[in-house]
Amino acid sequence: MGLPKDCEVSIRSRFKKGERNLITDVPGVKVGHVTLKNNEKDIHTGVTAILPHTGNLFKDKVLAGSSVINGFGKSVGLVQIEELGNIETPIIMTNTFGVGTAMNALTKYMLKDNEDIGTTTGTVNCVVTECNDGELNDIRGMHVTEENVLQALDNCGDVFEEGAVGSGTGMICMGIKGGIGSASRLVSCDNKEYTIGTILMSNFGMSGNLMIDGRRIDTEHTVPRCKAEQGSVIIIIATDIPLNERQLKRVAKRATVSLSRTGSFLGNGSGDIAIAFSNTNIMPHYSEKNIIDTKMFHDDAIDKVFEATAEAVEEAVISSIYHAETVKGIRDKEVFALKEFL
Repeated sequence: MGLPKDCEVSIRSRFKKGERNLITDVPGVKVGHVTLKNNEKDIHTGVTAILPHTGNLFKDKVLAGSSVINGFGKSVGLVQIEELGNIETPIIMTNTFGVGTAMNALTKYMLKDNEDIGTTTGTVNCVVTECNDGELNDIRGMHVTEENVLQALDNCGDVFEEGAVGSGTGMICMGIKGGIGSASRLVSCDNKEYTIGTILMSNFGMSGNLMIDGRRIDTEHTVPRCKAEQGSVIIIIATDIPLNERQLKRVAKRATVSLSRTGSFLGNGSGDIAIAFSNTNIMPHYSEKNIIDTKMFHDDAIDKVFEATAEAVEEAVISSIYHAETVKGIRDKEVFALKEFL
């Protein structure tokens, strides 16, 4: 998906897009949603799950890095990613007050297939990320359940919706309707084609600041300018390029470029988090060898990886608002879709 070829907005692309133009163009990556909508009860929320690969993630961890671009957030699992440089569970995106519920559900999901967790080996580092959807959703109602999280995991596949779906159902970006966006880019290295894919939950920025391909989009005549940038964005970057954890942290940092291109200045109240992983370099939980062979990219050649990442994340931001529809939420707040301004 991403941005359709014939849509009203586009960004200049130097790199080829993947077959689906989704994060799932990276082999093995799957995504699933559960969307919770009830206009009478002001429920506009949900869950989105990302599988880095389809095997046993606890036993075969993916190398990873994260970047806390602005730390106004409540995500879980980032400390161990920073220290050990790997991910050993699916990644969950939901609303802020759903983090505890999602962590409980994800823990139970991991225990089900790993009888050694908490007995003959250590515990598990669940990764749960969040944005505040309380402008449209009855967030105090805490409507996300453990069953919703498990269903999102069960729903994971190659094709998924974008816009106001899953965890993006109640999100607002640049004063207009935000949500889930995804895109992918192909990078040629050593006579082989690799994929960089991204999925994000957009809930950041101030009305009137939206930029698409260097052009400011006028929304202020309909959307009053807020006094401060509040919200968040969660960015997940996947690749099959053999990068080590240090390099993946560097890739995650490049998401900052994409946020700036689309009009963000990384405001004080915005929790902007990026996580990058490679499912080519696997870290086994159990190993008979002390020294494990992994590959890495030559740093002097890595700029094309950075550039393709920035391009994919930029398109994913625009795709998240392009696919979203106008929503009327709690306290009769109505947030318009990008298409209302095009």
